[in-house]
Amino acid sequence: MPSATSPTGVSGRVDRVLVAEPRGFCAGVEMAIKALTWLVRAFDEPVYCYHEIVHNRLVVERFEAQGVVFVDDIDDVPDGAPLMLSAHGSAPEVVRRARQVGGYTVDAVCPLVTKVHHEVKTRTGKGYQIVYVGHAGHEEAEGTIAVAPDSVHRVEHPDDVDALPDLGDNVAILAQTTLSHRDWAGVVDAASQRWPDLWSPGRSDLCFATTNRQGALLDLVDRCDAVVVIGSTNSSNTRALVELATEAGCDRVVWINRAEELPDDLAGTIGVTAGASAPEEVVTAVIEALAPIDGVETVRHTDEDEYFPPPRNLRDLLQAIRTFAGLGFGAPPAPGHLDDRAIDASDALTALGRPSAVG
Repeated sequence: MPSATSPTGVSGRVDRVLVAEPRGFCAGVEMAIKALTWLVRAFDEPVYCYHEIVHNRLVVERFEAQGVVFVDDIDDVPDGAPLMLSAHGSAPEVVRRARQVGGYTVDAVCPLVTKVHHEVKTRTGKGYQIVYVGHAGHEEAEGTIAVAPDSVHRVEHPDDVDALPDLGDNVAILAQTTLSHRDWAGVVDAASQRWPDLWSPGRSDLCFATTNRQGALLDLVDRCDAVVVIGSTNSSNTRALVELATEAGCDRVVWINRAEELPDDLAGTIGVTAGASAPEEVVTAVIEALAPIDGVETVRHTDEDEYFPPPRNLRDLLQAIRTFAGLGFGAPPAPGHLDDRAIDASDALTALGRPSAVG
């Protein structure tokens, strides 16, 4: 990581900043962050969360400041405590145990991860062995493998495919959603050569947001003297952006989590992008620190309008709270429903420290 510098800006002469669009929070991260925010608002007691809600240290720290306790073992959750499961998806046994322990349990798994879990169940139910492309130790990969541990074989590289045992004739290939196409393509080619009748899903497992952020980066990287990638080191999709910028021939790629980590010698035209769990407030702070003389240009790759609503049981809880708040105190019940879609997760994060009623 680059050395820290003062928040007043870099000392080099930055002429222009090219900002990738889309960047930052994806629909799954938006949903998970807002869901945990609403749960914190709904309960006076500490809220527990199984694993980091998303892979971003700043986001986790913001929730910890509000009393959220992140655990890596459900047994560390007190009986009856409100509990949220992270966006990366959890093993079936973890989900079952969470519902036994948690007083109110919300599963904030990304719907795209749920789709992969469903594909594992469906294919293994039909007698398939699964070649699963995913990173060792990643929560999403671990949760997916746990759906059918005796039938799922994790690989990362084409050579790993050759090392697999004989899996028979019915073989399917699935993937961790945050992989890059580069990670996926070589492995699927190797698997297709070994198993000519290899089954793969009609709709790619790879997250559309990950793909879009990589496309946006490629649109600007050739115009840059350096690229700044914002996101935490345990974020797979952020790591993929760093690797992609390097492979695209960028002379300098800077990976930071906070604006204070910017090196002080950046100059020329600087590209800026952010992984799918990085807050927009950091992008803003980075641009302010770079202070480009000739301004900022947004390089738009595509528009994203995907929206994932909060889990149903959380929506029901919020509506009940809104209705209850208007009873017995001379105030009418809150009209309609909580318009979650109109609320930006970055704004919800910023407002976490402010006292307010749910809805």
